[in-house]
Amino acid sequence: MKLLEERIQRDGKVFEGNVLKVDSFLNHQIDAPFIRELGREWKRLFEGEEITKILTIEASGIGIACIAALEFDVPVVFAKKTKTVNISDDVYKSQVESFTHKTVYDIIVSKEFLTSDDKILIIDDFLANGKALEGLIDLCEAAGAEVKGIGIAVEKAYQPGGDLIRSRGYRVESLARVQSMTVGGGVEFAD
Repeated sequence: MKLLEERIQRDGKVFEGNVLKVDSFLNHQIDAPFIRELGREWKRLFEGEEITKILTIEASGIGIACIAALEFDVPVVFAKKTKTVNISDDVYKSQVESFTHKTVYDIIVSKEFLTSDDKILIIDDFLANGKALEGLIDLCEAAGAEVKGIGIAVEKAYQPGGDLIRSRGYRVESLARVQSMTVGGGVEFAD
């Protein structure tokens, strides 16, 4: 999506350690009108698919998932990283290794909000090694929900996650696919 690529070139920042910061518009401060365009593009890409819910992971995916859900007219369910007192023990659970936090943690979704009747579109801000997506897919499989597709804002195409998830038979639609990036040298996109 040219619009997202241009915004990354203009406002994204590349840091040491393979970090692309897009927090000025995507995942810290959210440019809602801009993200609406991403939601519309995912709606176009998944036109004809029956989607009953959008699933994401806290925290960075929630904002973009909510805006995308407006286009699909469906609720958003997000996997929580910590269990709070107001969540029953009746949950689906998976483990996820975080690239940015360098830790492994459990993610949970209440069984009340993810069922075998659901047709899920997973939405997330980044795809690098695919660990968050694997965790979300595991939750869907445990519930018997059908994953109809995966919408990613920014895929680091030079890392293995996209190929890994696609090799499992899932349709992944990434709106910007980063081929390479260098500190001070910017970002190059895959075709």
